[in-house]
Amino acid sequence: MILIKASQDSEAGRLPSQELLEAMGEYNEALVEAGILLAGEGLHPSSEGARVRFAGDERLVTDGPFAETKELIAGYWLWQVASKEEAIEWVKRCPNPMPGTEAEIEIRRVFEAEDFGEAFTPERREQEAQLRERLGERLGKRE
Repeated sequence: MILIKASQDSEAGRLPSQELLEAMGEYNEALVEAGILLAGEGLHPSSEGARVRFAGDERLVTDGPFAETKELIAGYWLWQVASKEEAIEWVKRCPNPMPGTEAEIEIRRVFEAEDFGEAFTPERREQEAQLRERLGERLGKRE
């Protein structure tokens, strides 16, 4: 998963320029052509979001905005690549997502079934397969 960190501009709800949208469109096209892009979206500012904190059985809801902009996410991509090094090389080709300021993109590996070892029982594997099948059907109906 490729996480695009927020900036003061993205948190203020300032939309990207036409030039950046075009550059990102070309970059996304390259990701699709390479066969690695699975999903990706930009996110609205944290002022439109909420956080839910868990403390035992209690749930505490806090509405945004959230103070630490550098810790917030402005968007993401989900890629399927062979290695962290491949992901790094693709990120280095990305247009600066926050022109006029420093930007940061974080790369994180998504867990796969085999990462859970024995805790991921055959029953859980079957349940996961059924959920993914249902999800695929739902996504197919949207397109």
